[in-house]
Amino acid sequence: MVHLSTLEKPGACKDKAVDLKQVGRELNVRYVLEGSVQRSGNRLRVNAQLNDAGTGNHLWAERFDKPIADLFDVQDEIVSRLANALNTQLIEAEARRAQHSLHPNALDLYFQGMARWNKSWTPEHMAQARGFFERALELDPDNIEALVGIAAVDAASALLFLADDPDVCLVAAETALIKALSLAPQHAPAHMFLGIVQFASNRVEQGIAECEHALSLNRNLADAHGALGAAKTFVGRAAETEAHVQEALRLSPRDESAHRWMGYVGLAKLHLEANAEAVVWFRRCLKANPNYPIAYFQLAAALSFLGELDGARTAAKAGLALDPTFTIRRFRGFPITGDATFRVAGKRVMQGMRMAGIPES
Repeated sequence: MVHLSTLEKPGACKDKAVDLKQVGRELNVRYVLEGSVQRSGNRLRVNAQLNDAGTGNHLWAERFDKPIADLFDVQDEIVSRLANALNTQLIEAEARRAQHSLHPNALDLYFQGMARWNKSWTPEHMAQARGFFERALELDPDNIEALVGIAAVDAASALLFLADDPDVCLVAAETALIKALSLAPQHAPAHMFLGIVQFASNRVEQGIAECEHALSLNRNLADAHGALGAAKTFVGRAAETEAHVQEALRLSPRDESAHRWMGYVGLAKLHLEANAEAVVWFRRCLKANPNYPIAYFQLAAALSFLGELDGARTAAKAGLALDPTFTIRRFRGFPITGDATFRVAGKRVMQGMRMAGIPES
């Protein structure tokens, strides 16, 4: 990818149209990011647009309007949000391109796996994503991104009640991450997912330290802020979860992971018995991604506690349509034991699920 500013030459006319296809051919790039900056009084407007250099088509556009209170802070925020947004958009574009390849390479398969990961967190999509990562590793056994991808799927399967034996998933995830970090010790997402696996293996304080280390390597890793928010609920500090998630959303408001972060706040509110607030956050979560089964089940519990049993049963049915194998028994088998506060709140959530008609086993 190239930024359009790299094409500027001294004395060139700023209004001269740039042929994106020609740029792609000359510089051998697939994507071009172009933008403009406007200032009016004490406000700054930045327009950014991602283009496919092969077709000339626009793939994504964003506008940032910010007060110029501190120019460096504004710059850091815009760069962070652009980086997170472009990561998602480029994965989607590369996955579409890879679908038409007769002989996909490891990177092509990785992008297709990530596209499945981003689309839906149902058992079917998780299995599809893992399949692409496995094929990538068959071609390149030391492919770090595919190793981290497999670990991410396995950790999610354990933590989101998509597997009957979460311990097996967690062991597989940690094995893949240890190998990835042996190859790339400074890989921030690998450290973050290792932290998540440690949460789930009841090494929560160690996991928090690992996620903080990931942020020291990449301060714009919004998902690590979200993971820290989830961890605070596990250690009985649910009141702190929302602040971590708000920071994640500030860094990457349109992130493909934003629905999960919102779900973390919903669960924290449920643990705090702030049921109406929990409903708001779960509905925000499901609006961002309606293919997220666990949020429906937790929403059902919150609605049950509010006496809205019809809505609770509707939410439960929607969740079971996405994951028919979910049961309260599986929820009870959640690998994280947490502190006493977490365990008491977990029992309460299960009671809300029962009230909504979610099957026991």
